[in-house]
This record gives sequence, C-alpha cells and structure tokens, in this order.
Amino acid sequence: MQDRNLLNELMKLLQEPGPMNWALAGQLAGHLSGPSEPIDPWLAEEYLDLTRLAQMRVPEATGLAADPMSKILLVDRAGWAEHHLRSFRYMVDPLAEVLAASPGSGVLGAALKPLGPALLGIQMGGTVGSMSGEALGSFDAGLPTAEPVGLTYQVPNLEAFSSEHGLDPRSVRLWAALHEVIHETLSARPWVRPHLFGLFEDLAGSMEIDAEAFSVWQGNLTEAAPMEALLSQGGMGGLFGGIQRDEQVEGIRTFAEMVEGYGSYMTERTAAGLLPDLASIRAAVSSRRMERTGYTGVAGSFEVESNAGVYGRGAAFCAEVESRWGYGAVRRIWESADSLPTERELSDATGWAARVLLEDPFAG
Repeated sequence: MQDRNLLNELMKLLQEPGPMNWALAGQLAGHLSGPSEPIDPWLAEEYLDLTRLAQMRVPEATGLAADPMSKILLVDRAGWAEHHLRSFRYMVDPLAEVLAASPGSGVLGAALKPLGPALLGIQMGGTVGSMSGEALGSFDAGLPTAEPVGLTYQVPNLEAFSSEHGLDPRSVRLWAALHEVIHETLSARPWVRPHLFGLFEDLAGSMEIDAEAFSVWQGNLTEAAPMEALLSQGGMGGLFGGIQRDEQVEGIRTFAEMVEGYGSYMTERTAAGLLPDLASIRAAVSSRRMERTGYTGVAGSFEVESNAGVYGRGAAFCAEVESRWGYGAVRRIWESADSLPTERELSDATGWAARVLLEDPFAG
C-alpha cells in the first residue's frame, strides 16, 4: 500500500463501531479495484444474449434447472468489488465473534476490542480487492457467495483474457455464461450455503488468538510499508492458531475443489458440440491458473483461489464416477452435503460409491 494518504484515511476509519469494520473494508477494496471502466452497450447486449442461450442449454445438457429469471450483472473491477464486498463475509463473521468474545481484561483484551474489527476489515477488503483484479465472474471466485448476487460477468477481465490468449471473444463469453449459470444453479441448492457457513464456523471455533502475532500487527498498523508487507504475506497470517485447524481447513478445501470441479465438469458437458474451440479455452485457463496469485482467505489459514475451468481432482472424480456408474451417479454427488466426497474419497471413487450409492451402486 504505497499511498500514505490512503493510509491516513484508513486510520480515521479505525473508530467505526461494530464487530467488523465494513467501512474500512470498502475503502481498501475500492482502492485495490481501481477506477470505473465503461462497458460498451453492444458488448453488454451480447452478454445478455449469450446468457439466455446458456440458460436454455444447461438444462438440456445436464438436467440442472437453471433459473431464467436470474438477475444479470455486467460489471468492471470496481463494480465487482462493490457488489461482492459482503459476499464472502462468512469467512470473517465467525472470527469477529471469536474476537468479540475474547477476555476484556489485560493488554491483549484491551487492544482486541478496537483493533480486531479493523484487522478483519483489512482482511475482507484486501480479499475482495484482490479478487476484483483477476476474477472473471462469480463462478471464478473460488467459493459461492453468502447470498445470491445474480449472474455476474467481470467484463474487462473477460475481454482481456480473450485478447491475451488469442481466443475467439464470443466463445469465451459463452463459456463464461455457461459457467456462471451452472455455478448459480449449484449454489442455489438449499443445503449448499448452510453447509459452507458451517465449515467456516467450525474453523473459527478451532482457532485461538496468538498474542505475540497480534502485537506485531498492532505495532505495524500505523506504518504503510510494514502493513503492506503483512498483507502481502497472507493478511492476518499467524494471528490465529489451534490444534484442529488443519483438519478444518482440509474440509473447506475439499468442498472448494468440488464446487469448482463439479461446475467445470458440468460446463464441459454443456459446452460439448457448442464450443469447438473448448480445448483452446481450457489450455488458456490452465495457463492463467499458473500465473494467478491466490486470494487471501481466513486469517491467512485458507487461501481462496479458483480452479474454474481447470480439469483438477474434482472434475476428474466426476468423470470417473460417470464412466463407472453412469451420469445418474454424477448427479448424486451434488444431492446433499453427505453425498460429497471426502478428501480421501476424491482419490477413491469406489469408496465414495460404497458409501453413497450403496443401495444401487450401478444405477445410471
């Protein structure tokens, strides 16, 4: 964070009331996302047309029930940050409760009350601001939003992605529309968001505040260079500890792999015969994935990143399930939280089938 004027402005916001300093988060996210960029009307119309095509194609190819009345948002980086500022609050809300419940006596307790909300605001603002510079849409954020925000296209990033990789822009726009429609459809399942919130609540419940690490943050909040260094190292990394932390983080990562793996698999299924240059798009996405920096997550303990469009473990798991037990078995994966594979089962589809498809493991 090079701009000392920004630092001064942020320091003024430290006194904002509440367990989470959203004003501070908004200022930082807005700074990182940059100024607004206009979107050409003809381009906006094309995204709308391709979205309507995707909403018809997805149910035909997958059996997933897309909502034709979904709101469509065409945004730039600033707009993406604005619309998504609170979309990932489930990452920090449980931590705000941990901080608020900390003992009020002693040096640590006295410092946590005013600075805890500011630290969480910096964490959230930095996360969303970083996302705005790279995300192609809501599907590309790594995890579902806290509540439905609509089908969101980050137009400047999508257009830049097409140009930088020499891809047909219209094909990329349709590919993004398919991804976005599928992502929204999967996120809309009644069990998805409660399950996700529960995972982060469990993670926060396993954490303890590290007094020494907190003192480092406290000492550097008033200096631009040290605070920039702390943010670049993963936000509030090391501020929290806990003996169950690794286990809880593994559960979140496995869920994230399946959100994107299942979504990518369904997108590939839908795009078959519709996007002849799908292989080129897939190769470009893989190349982009290697160049991207992860988004800062919860207290530095979970790095939010996106594998959307990359044929990783989650998508490979879906492919194996279909090849062995049919497409009907693939649809069982997203039936409930209990139907999702565990981390071990991602590499053991037979074990998953024995648990989930026990009544009729060969049903297609």
